[in-house]
Amino acid sequence: MTDFSRRHFFKTATLPIGGLAGLATTAGAAPAPTPAAATVAVPDDLLALRWLDGAAPAPPLGATLGLPWPRGQHKKDQPFHALDAKGSPLPLQTWPLAYWPDGSLKWTAHALPAGVDAGAQPSIRPGKGTATSGARVAVREAGDFVEVDTGVIRARLPRQGAQLIHSILRDGREVLGSCTLVAQTDDKPDAEQGPVTQAAFQSRIAKLTVEQAGPVRAVVKVDGQHRSAAGREWLPFSVRFYFYAGAESLRVMHSFVFDGDDQGDFLRGIGLRFDVPLRDALYDRHVRFAGEAGGLWAEGVRNLTGLRREPGAAVREAQLAGRATPPLAQWGAQVRKLQHRIPAWGDYTLSQLSADGFQIKKRTKAGHGWIPAAFGKRAPGSGYIGGATGGVAFGLRDFWQRHPTQLDIRNAHTDAAQVTLWMHAPEAPAMDLRFYHDGLGMETHEQELEGLEITYEDYEKGFGTPVGIARSSEITLWALAATPSRERLVQMAAAVQTPPQLAAHPARYLQAGVFGKLWSLPDRSTPTRVQIEDRLDFLFDFYKKEVEQRHWYGFWDYGDIRHTYDSDRHEWRYDVGGYAWDNSELSPDLWLWYAYLRSGRADIFRFAEAMVRHTSEVDIYHAGRFQGLGTRHNVQHWGCSAKQARISTSAYRRFYYYLTADERVGDVMREVLNADEKMDAVDPVRKIAGRVDKGPWPARIGFGTDWGSVVANVLTEWERTGDKRWRDKLLRGMKGIAAMPHGFFTGSGGYEPTGPNEGAFHNVSGDKLSASHLSAVFGAVEMMAELVELIDEPAFKQAWLQYCELYNAPKDQQAKALGAPHGGGTVLSVGHSRLSAYAARQKQDKALAQRAWREFLADDPRGVKTLKTTRIAGPLALNPVDEAPWISTNDTAQWGLAAIQNLALIGDQLTD
Repeated sequence: MTDFSRRHFFKTATLPIGGLAGLATTAGAAPAPTPAAATVAVPDDLLALRWLDGAAPAPPLGATLGLPWPRGQHKKDQPFHALDAKGSPLPLQTWPLAYWPDGSLKWTAHALPAGVDAGAQPSIRPGKGTATSGARVAVREAGDFVEVDTGVIRARLPRQGAQLIHSILRDGREVLGSCTLVAQTDDKPDAEQGPVTQAAFQSRIAKLTVEQAGPVRAVVKVDGQHRSAAGREWLPFSVRFYFYAGAESLRVMHSFVFDGDDQGDFLRGIGLRFDVPLRDALYDRHVRFAGEAGGLWAEGVRNLTGLRREPGAAVREAQLAGRATPPLAQWGAQVRKLQHRIPAWGDYTLSQLSADGFQIKKRTKAGHGWIPAAFGKRAPGSGYIGGATGGVAFGLRDFWQRHPTQLDIRNAHTDAAQVTLWMHAPEAPAMDLRFYHDGLGMETHEQELEGLEITYEDYEKGFGTPVGIARSSEITLWALAATPSRERLVQMAAAVQTPPQLAAHPARYLQAGVFGKLWSLPDRSTPTRVQIEDRLDFLFDFYKKEVEQRHWYGFWDYGDIRHTYDSDRHEWRYDVGGYAWDNSELSPDLWLWYAYLRSGRADIFRFAEAMVRHTSEVDIYHAGRFQGLGTRHNVQHWGCSAKQARISTSAYRRFYYYLTADERVGDVMREVLNADEKMDAVDPVRKIAGRVDKGPWPARIGFGTDWGSVVANVLTEWERTGDKRWRDKLLRGMKGIAAMPHGFFTGSGGYEPTGPNEGAFHNVSGDKLSASHLSAVFGAVEMMAELVELIDEPAFKQAWLQYCELYNAPKDQQAKALGAPHGGGTVLSVGHSRLSAYAARQKQDKALAQRAWREFLADDPRGVKTLKTTRIAGPLALNPVDEAPWISTNDTAQWGLAAIQNLALIGDQLTD
C-alpha cells in the first residue's frame, strides 16, 4: 500500500499486527506487487463494500454476505441500513450469524435485493436508515403449500408429494411447472458384462421449512428422499430455494447423500427436472446453450434460415435475435405457404463428459435419430427454452469442472418442454464407488501396517466405504417474460459460473479481530518481506495452475488438490495409497482462507470456495457408521480407514460460512458438532501399539488433532447460538488439560463427550510424556489462539504457551522443563515455528522471536526451492507440464500458515 494509505489505515484502526514492537511501519513506498498478487487497497471508509470479482453483476440478482464487528461494538438487536455509492438508501435484510462472549454481535448477515443499482461500493452501516420502497418478498404459508412472491415472479411449493415446485408464474402466466428431482441407477457398472437392470427414482418430500420470509430474502428448505416406482426410498436430499425481492430468478442449492450399496447401486444420473409451457408458434420458440468465451448456440425449434426459399430478412433477423417474427403476411410467399414442412426439432442435449469437450446434439422427437449439432471445449452450463412470450433460462454452476454433466431439453415441439439439469450425466458411465483394491493379503493388523509402511495407506477392511458421502450443486433458474437477447443470456451464464459476491475489504476483517490475531496485511517494505510475500504468491499461483494442467476436475474430485509429487513419473502420486488426494491434510484450507483475508484476491476466494464445497461434502460422512467424521487422504476420497474429526472439523468451514452466510455449510458444521461421540467407536489411534487406554471414561481422545477439532466445532456453535452450554463444554476441557501432569505434553486423556460433565478430561496417562508432530497442524494453533482470547482461563493459557515454546525448543530446554524431551521429533519444524512466534508475542520475548525466525528460515538452507518451475515435455510426460518437484501440499500449507502468522506476530523481529 502507499504511504498515504498506510498512514490512514493506522490512524483509523488499531489493528493486531506488526509484532513485539506494536504497529511498526517502515518509511518508503513498498515495491509494487505483481499483477497476480495484487491486493485490495485500504479504502478511506472501511464500511464500504466491494464486489469480489471487480464489478456489480450485470443480471439483476440479489446478494448476501457476512460482515464482522469488533467485540462489544454492537448489541444483538442493533439495526443496520444500506447505502449505495451515492449515499441513497437501499433495501436491506439483516440477521445475526455469531456473537462475542459478551453477547455483542461478531458476525451479521445481510441481503440486498435484485434490480438495485448498488454501484461500485455499497455500504452497510449501523443505525436505522431511511425507509425504502420497491419490491418485497412475500411468503404465504398454507396447509398444503407455501407461496413466495418476489414482486416479479410467484412460486408455489408443495409440502408433500414429488414436486418441489408446482409452478412459477410471471404476470399471471405459468412459466415453469412440475419441478422434481430425478435419479437413475444401474445394478452393474458399464465395464462389466451381463444384463443391466436400471431403475428410475423421483423426489419424495418429507419436510418443508420456511427458513426466512423476507422482506428482502426468502429461503425455503425441502428435505426428502428419492423413491422408485417399486417403493424403494434412498438418496436423501436437501434443497434450498432462495428468492430475492425484485428478482425474476431463484437460486437452488441441491445436496444429496449416497446411502446405497456401493456393490450394487451404480448411480448413473441425478438431476433437477421441470416443465416449461410453450405458447408461441414453433418458429417463435428459441433454444439456447451458452458456449466458451461469451459464445452462444442459438436456434429456433423450427429454423427459418438456410432454406431453399427466402422468408425475408426481417423474419430471419427476428428469429435469430429471439424476437417474435413479423406476421405471416409479411413473409415470403413460398415459405409462408410451406413453413409447416420444415422439421421441428423437439429434443436437445448438451453433454460435458470430460473437462475438455462438450457436444450439442438434437433430434426431431423420441424414436428418431440424433443429429450432431455443435462441439466445443468447456460449456458454462447454461441454456434457455421458451418463446417470444416467455420461457426459462437455467444454469448449473461448475458445469465443466464437475463433469460428467448434461443439459436436456425434450418435447420443445409440444405444448410443454421438459428440461433436466443433470448434475451427473446419464450419458456418461455410471458411478463406480467401490473401493479401488481388494485388500487381499491384509487380513491381519500386522499386514495392514505393512501396507501403511509401503504405500502410506491406512487400510482396514470395510472402512473404504462411500456410504454417507455427499455432494452439493448450485442451480439458477430465471422465469422470463420473453426470450432474452444473446448478450443478456451470456451475462446470465457468467453469473451462474461466478455468482456475484459482496465482500468487505481485508482491513475491515482485521480491524474486527475475527479469526484471531494471527494474520496481517501484506507488507513488502523490506527485502526479506518481499521474498516471503513472493513465495506466498508463487505457491498459490502454482496450485491454481496445477488444477488446470493436472485436470483436478470431476464430479467427486473438483475442489480438492493432490498430496505428494512423484518426480520420477512427473506426476502427482494419484495412485499411491495415502499420497493421493489431500482431503484437508495439514490444513491447506486454512492457508487459503488466511491468504484471502489478508489479500482480498478473488482468485484465492474462488479456489478456497471450491475446496470448501468439496471437503465439506465428499470428505465428510453425513450418514451411516462414520457420520460426523472425515476421511484421511487416499486414492479415493473415502478410501482411508482413518475416519477422523481432524478432517471434518469446522475450523476449515467457518470462514466461508461467516463470509457468505451459506446455509449449507452451516448445516455441515452442525452435523459434526457431536463428532466427539464417535471417537471411541472409531478411535483414531486404535492401530498404534502402546496407546493409552481410556480408563473408566467413555472415550480417550488426544489434545491435538482430536480435541482441537472438537474446539472448532463447539466454539463455532457457541458463537452461532450464544448458548452457555457450549462455553461450559469448552471450559471443562480447558481446565482438564491444564490439570494434566504435563499439560498438552500429556498427549491425551479420558474424555466425557456427553452428559452433565460433557467436555471434561481425566488423567489416564499418569506422568507419561507424549507429543506428536500432527497435534497442532489441523487447526489447533488457530483455534487455541481464538480460545484463549474468548475464555479467560489462565492455567490453560499457560499450558498452551508451554507447548508453543517447548515444541521446537532444543532438547536440553525440553528436558529442563518437562524432565525429558517430549518425543515429538523435528518433523514440521518450520510449520511449528509459528507456535514459537505465538509464545514470543505473548511473552514479549525477543530472543524467542529470533529463534522462531531461525526455525522458519531454515526451510531452504541449500536454496533449492527457487520460485520457478521446470518445463517437462516430449516423451517424459503425456502432456507438457511445468513442475516444481520440491513442492508438497503438506509443506506448502504449513509453510504458508507459518509465513502469514509469523509476519503478524513477530514481524518487527524479522531482519534482512
